[in-house]
Amino acid sequence: MSLTEGKVQVYTGNGKGKTTAALGLALRAVGRGLKVCMVQFIKGGGEYGEHIAAERLAPLLTIHQTGRDCWIYKDRLDPQDVAIARGTLNLARETLTGGEYDLVILDEINGAAWFGLITVEDILDLIKLRPEQVELVLTGRSADPRVIEAADLVTEMVEVKHYYQAGVPARTGIEK
Repeated sequence: MSLTEGKVQVYTGNGKGKTTAALGLALRAVGRGLKVCMVQFIKGGGEYGEHIAAERLAPLLTIHQTGRDCWIYKDRLDPQDVAIARGTLNLARETLTGGEYDLVILDEINGAAWFGLITVEDILDLIKLRPEQVELVLTGRSADPRVIEAADLVTEMVEVKHYYQAGVPARTGIEK
């Protein structure tokens, strides 16, 4: 099965749930026999639950995790982080245009642009390259207004309350 007409979706905002929403869409698509690929920008740091699930749902769900296991600082970018993000951008381009996937999720791509690891123009170019039948999902905080304008659907996650503020660390199976 494949899509006849794909759209561009953006999940952004400071609230929790952007990647989770994209994974929910991936699960729905896989359930209908669509092939899904998630390319994760700036998400190094070990195996998350979604990586284990992807192994179980292969070959319909593929996840490529990239990035180092460290914080990125906008005012002092490490050249290694920039190089990794540029390579991830190339992987995203190949994944999007390669003809293998019905749904392509570029996880944390908006954050990668906000940090300056890639440009907003890079994201807009990917949107323009999207084959008509491919659904494209872009996640991450701080989506640029030009990306929002180019999208067909935009959802903003707003943090109202989060237990992290009370000192609760990321929990296995929930946040990681």
